[in-house]
Amino acid sequence: MQNKLKTLLPYILVLCGTLGHTPIFAQAFRGIVYELSSSAPLWNVTVKNLRTQEETQTDREGNFSLAATLNDYLTFSLPGYQTDTAFIYEEGVRRIYMLRDERSIVIDEVLVKRLTDSRLAAEIAKAQQEGKAVDVSQQRGGIRISPSRLFGRKAKTARNNLALLVEEQNNRKIDKIFTTRLIASVVPLDNNEIALFRTRFRPTLQFAQTASPEDMRLYILDSYKKFKEQE
Repeated sequence: MQNKLKTLLPYILVLCGTLGHTPIFAQAFRGIVYELSSSAPLWNVTVKNLRTQEETQTDREGNFSLAATLNDYLTFSLPGYQTDTAFIYEEGVRRIYMLRDERSIVIDEVLVKRLTDSRLAAEIAKAQQEGKAVDVSQQRGGIRISPSRLFGRKAKTARNNLALLVEEQNNRKIDKIFTTRLIASVVPLDNNEIALFRTRFRPTLQFAQTASPEDMRLYILDSYKKFKEQE
């Protein structure tokens, strides 16, 4: 009898250890992510399992598949949208709807080019403030360096945005001088060619602001020669 108990003991312990606990079997959890207001599928949303820390991204139709179990929590994040969390309580395809974050804008080249000059200036000032790593204050003892601002994700993003915003602002200043009319008066290019020519041979802001009319004419002629050689 004792020998039989010794033989059965490991199985009894395993059975007791599983009582009161649901066995966890990971499986692919599938879903589709949409924008709430338009019901359009959202692409490149980061989906993360908070238990396993595994991540994936949605495809162009908003679909995703991620290993998960019942009672797991998944987070959904996309720049310009409010991060959301979903609790897995049943199997099957799950639809997720995300809300736009109206408090911020997503900085990219397309959006920057659509900003008005005044909004562009406001976004530059905002990025400069958020990206500051140094605080100058007489009340706080002069110059202080903030590590959280220097290495924080928000500050890094602000500094990256600032470079893009300032570049666009400088390009607008240049294009007010390096105009389509000016180029057309010097070299024989049509409107489509001039658009490409301006992008490819846009001068520096310093040159555009300091060059004489003759200097600018010579620059256009020299650039036109290179432009035709590249065709």
